[in-house]
Amino acid sequence: MLLRLLSYNIRKGGKGRERELAAVITACSPDVVVLQEATDPAVVADIAALSGMAQHGARAGESLGFLSRRTVTQFGWHKPRISRHAFLELQLADSETRIFGVHLSAVHAAWTERRRTEELRALLKSIQRHQEGFHALTGDFNTLAPGDLLDFRKLPGRLRALVWLSGGNVRWRTIKIILDGGYIDAYRSLHPDAPGFTFPTWEPHVRLDYLFLPTRYTSKLTSCEIMDVPGARDASDHLPLLSVLEVPPVPLATAAVTSTVDSGAELGTVDLDP
Repeated sequence: MLLRLLSYNIRKGGKGRERELAAVITACSPDVVVLQEATDPAVVADIAALSGMAQHGARAGESLGFLSRRTVTQFGWHKPRISRHAFLELQLADSETRIFGVHLSAVHAAWTERRRTEELRALLKSIQRHQEGFHALTGDFNTLAPGDLLDFRKLPGRLRALVWLSGGNVRWRTIKIILDGGYIDAYRSLHPDAPGFTFPTWEPHVRLDYLFLPTRYTSKLTSCEIMDVPGARDASDHLPLLSVLEVPPVPLATAAVTSTVDSGAELGTVDLDP
């Protein structure tokens, strides 16, 4: 069973750009969309209606939200105390797949990279019980992968100043922690030589948006593409990332139990120790 999974940062809540964002999403034909900066539930509801998505979820002030054509049986926000943003967990009805939406702290500087590593370790610790099953981490990680380059000259002046104040050099460690934890960088595994820039849309020069899968499920990755579709460069400051995954169905013994769960049951926001 194929799942088309889209990660999309809609920029500052998306208010006033609902039609443009919905048009970009529709052009990508996803089954599930993980949104970042989706802080306004009314905007998320409008985008869902405009893009024909049967289900959606968002919370005021929370960055992560979702849209889905597939039935999502459970969803919830979990916030490690160290994290700026709660991460989002989705459980699909017709599969054992769990999707974890991620939005790590922003700004390219040494101290924010340390914060991102702490946030990432807290996330991995909190989802440890699911790491044997099929799952994916996707979203805006706000950091560079090993081997990726950033031209600091293209950063706004205030951000160049922060890099200088933090020592003039950033050790990009967050993505290495994920890779060392037994995950593959989906885009890089399929496109070893492509830059894969997703930000900013008016002059893409950095890759901030990712999908990670456990290494043992590498064969389940069909494609992972940056969607520079018509309208995408005006709708947001990030280009969306579309991954196609071959997800395992629910075993028959489990299906009877899963069918008793109310569609869209909310797991709630939980504070977790890092």
